[in-house]
Amino acid sequence: MPVTAVVGGHWGDEGKGKVVDALAARADLVIRYNGGNNAGHTIVGERGTLRLHQVPSGICHAGVECIVGPGVVVNPAALFDELDMLEAAGISSARLRISDRAHLVFPFHVEVDETVEVARGPKAHGTTRRGIWPVYAEKAARTGIRAGDLLEPAFLQERLGEVSRRATALLGRTVTAGELWYLCEEWSDRLLPHIADTHPLVQAALRRDDAILLEGQLGVMRDLDWGAYPYVTSSTCLAGGACAGAGIPPQRISRVIGVVKAYTTAVGAGPMPTELVDGLGARLRELGQEYGASTGRPRRCGWFDGVAARFAAEVSGFTDLAVMKLDVLDGFDTVKICVAYRDGPRVLASVPHTAAMMRVEPVYEDLPGWRETSDARTVDELPDAARAFLERIEEVAGVPVSMVGVGQEREALIEIRDLGLGNRDSKPMPPASSDRSPVPSP
Repeated sequence: MPVTAVVGGHWGDEGKGKVVDALAARADLVIRYNGGNNAGHTIVGERGTLRLHQVPSGICHAGVECIVGPGVVVNPAALFDELDMLEAAGISSARLRISDRAHLVFPFHVEVDETVEVARGPKAHGTTRRGIWPVYAEKAARTGIRAGDLLEPAFLQERLGEVSRRATALLGRTVTAGELWYLCEEWSDRLLPHIADTHPLVQAALRRDDAILLEGQLGVMRDLDWGAYPYVTSSTCLAGGACAGAGIPPQRISRVIGVVKAYTTAVGAGPMPTELVDGLGARLRELGQEYGASTGRPRRCGWFDGVAARFAAEVSGFTDLAVMKLDVLDGFDTVKICVAYRDGPRVLASVPHTAAMMRVEPVYEDLPGWRETSDARTVDELPDAARAFLERIEEVAGVPVSMVGVGQEREALIEIRDLGLGNRDSKPMPPASSDRSPVPSP
């Protein structure tokens, strides 16, 4: 069976959760490989509307095993809220494993994030203020605390001394090792049943040739290396990042599904060449209910950015495109696709350095609109103009469209090409361990 990576093709919020939710029905294992609770995946199904921020979207399917990989940063308090939501919806979290190599988000990380973002003033990056970049900064500085540290009290106690001194220096107030230890002790009872060395589990799934889905957060335009730096996230959003963030050898990834909307949205600051700051942008926002799943912030909206989609496809190796929310464009007389950027006398066919991208103007192609797509369940049922729009996206992005979303419901997803996941033959995941005990009091 193939390993399939699901990657955002724009600025995030493209509908990756819906795609993973649909594909997970035929998968054995879903692995979240980057980010934290700074973005959310919304799933609408028979159990209502669920907004997942850290738990992989495959959790909604019985028998699908789910892993939070070492590339993810885990906020335990937010995770517990998410698990409570799932339990209230009748969904078991017993199939969830958290890599012992995943880093933990402490409250002081959130405080650092908020303090620095306020200090940026008018140059704020528009972060979610969830403490994500401070944790990744500590990870790079080799001073972070990982989930597996909760299993080693003596090691943890030694590490917390260094962490508390760093937090004190950053915040200008005293952060004690004791208060951090108390948090770890408080988290342990609920976290420990889920913490595992996920490497053997992933390798066993590969040997069995299981169908594996790799679930990414945000999109290529927010990637730390290839996005519009510094208006980016602090992890790697590309399919290549899934190799490190999930522990999957690159040659095992056989399909990369880039997820885009039929228009473009972004949350936070930074360049967005196709943004519409007029009534059209507001219309897209209301029709698509474009408000952040994590923060509730209104998203910036604009026409489809084909330049960014092609760039994302090239650097992340998309084999397929999933175009979501096509129905939001129902009723527009004309729809537009950005096919190039204009920077003064230059016409650019690729995404430039951030400084140039902030001043470019979009070069649009106008296409005829259509009336109704939301009732379509096959590609042949789509209006001719909607099919022509999708075909032009394929040409501009250089990637075939394999899935089309025409509504919030699970069944409102048209699969144009067989994505080759096969039929799921679920296999139980072994317990995390039989000899793990909570962090004791010091």
